[in-house]
Amino acid sequence: MAITYKAGNRLVGQKTLIYKVHSFTSSGTFAITAGSGDVEYLVIAGGGGGGTDAGSGGGAGGYLTSTVSRSTSTGSSGSHTVTVGAGGAALANGANSVFDTITSTGGGGGSEVTVVGKAGGSGSGGGAWASGPRTGGAATSGQGNDGGDQLHTGIPYPSGGGGGAGSAGADTTDNDTSGAGGNGLASSITGTSITRAGGGGGGTFSANTVTLGGSGGGGNSGGSGTGSNGTANTGSGGGGAKYGQTGGAGGSGIVIVKYDSSEITATGGTITEIDGGLIAKPTADGTNENGSTFIETDTGKEYILQYGAWIEK
Repeated sequence: MAITYKAGNRLVGQKTLIYKVHSFTSSGTFAITAGSGDVEYLVIAGGGGGGTDAGSGGGAGGYLTSTVSRSTSTGSSGSHTVTVGAGGAALANGANSVFDTITSTGGGGGSEVTVVGKAGGSGSGGGAWASGPRTGGAATSGQGNDGGDQLHTGIPYPSGGGGGAGSAGADTTDNDTSGAGGNGLASSITGTSITRAGGGGGGTFSANTVTLGGSGGGGNSGGSGTGSNGTANTGSGGGGAKYGQTGGAGGSGIVIVKYDSSEITATGGTITEIDGGLIAKPTADGTNENGSTFIETDTGKEYILQYGAWIEK
């Protein structure tokens, strides 16, 4: 069957765009078994644990999201290592998450009383103090935000909030108020907007007030007890604790990969599909993809491209 392109009636086809999404909540392998294409990713490391003994909020794990080109090794056939970082125990940094050559840094572990914050993907807050300020931990460039500073000396000796992917941990505002955790960042890579990687709320020396963790799963401070854990698979920081109590654990990380299913066939993780709707594809230059369709403007007939041949529907 020959299709004639009429002068002034350039034909435009349509292709149904279906994305496949691979979500890894534990370590594994993303293997491209056929094809090549652009690959979008979200890589979040494990969150830092909250501080004990009037400790600060833990920092969120590093948050990296972008697209790698089909011209790179990551966008072509082969196996690509995926490591999902664990959340840190109280005081400990979270573990790194890895997708092929891309590494997100674990969140900074919360600080104890009189100790400065720890560096990480996002930094933890500064610990409670009586003799001098305690600064929050530094974030890794491009991956998160700094922890909040401890700026006040009076009882009940508050501490700073852990940094989140979207904002820094809050500084202490007065002798009674610890810093809240920094907010996380939203991503729609799975087809639904989800906020992840919030910082943990700062604890206090003697007050029983609960300080909130950041949006996206940051753990609250313990109030009169232990800090709350960061939410699993969000990379959020754990909440700080009251003096004599233990900080919450950081939340484990996550790795998510997305691509056009007409370009790539791949395995690994939990696989879901997103309907990306119809996109226009030109039919006159030979660059159509399998499954493209068009309606001939002169006759009204509809055709579909099946492995290089236009078939009337």
